[in-house]
Amino acid sequence: RGISSEERPKRPLTAYFRFLKENRAAFRQNNPEMSNLDLVKKMAGAWKELPASQKQAYEEARKTDWKRYQEQLAAYEAHLTPAQAEALREERRRRLAKRRSFRKKRELTVLGKPKRPRSGFNIFVSENFQESEGISPAAKLKQLFGVWQKMSGSQKQPYLQLAEDDRVRYENEMQSWETKMVELGREDLVRSRKKRPKKKTAEAAQKAEKAKASSHENKAKLKLKKSEE
Repeated sequence: RGISSEERPKRPLTAYFRFLKENRAAFRQNNPEMSNLDLVKKMAGAWKELPASQKQAYEEARKTDWKRYQEQLAAYEAHLTPAQAEALREERRRRLAKRRSFRKKRELTVLGKPKRPRSGFNIFVSENFQESEGISPAAKLKQLFGVWQKMSGSQKQPYLQLAEDDRVRYENEMQSWETKMVELGREDLVRSRKKRPKKKTAEAAQKAEKAKASSHENKAKLKLKKSEE
């Protein structure tokens, strides 16, 4: 309590990032038409071509900053109580877990993992969101949720059928994707056989989709309740 990892001394920049920071303005001035990505690529190329003697100057600056950083870090940690030290370790664990989760999602996107299937309620919302009443997204969602609850089973059926079709699409795409992942040596991304969904009869699939829609409705209720609070 009363202390945050934001107060922790910041690690010094590497020689390369120090070069980027000190020369970015000059590169931008000389290449105003370049996108940020192209500018970074150009600077990376300039760093590669930089003579070793000039790179050494950046490395020496990093060593000086690193020594100062270690002294500041030791002084910072010396003033922490055991409870504060544990709280900061827990905060660091949460940040690392969040970072790993983000990296995994980004990796799966790059590898082309199929998008998960939508529920009937989600499809209904996406098709009617723009025309729904309400001045805010939360208000629109609330209005659509009320409409969905009042709809009869026959009115919901087209959306539930679309959701079932999307589930079949997802399973087919996942099977192809998982086969590709095995070929690439990424068995760690393949679902275990125990977790793979069994083939469902039409009736069982419809019941499962209704249960899923109900789950999404409950989540929508909680979301609306929080937005109103």
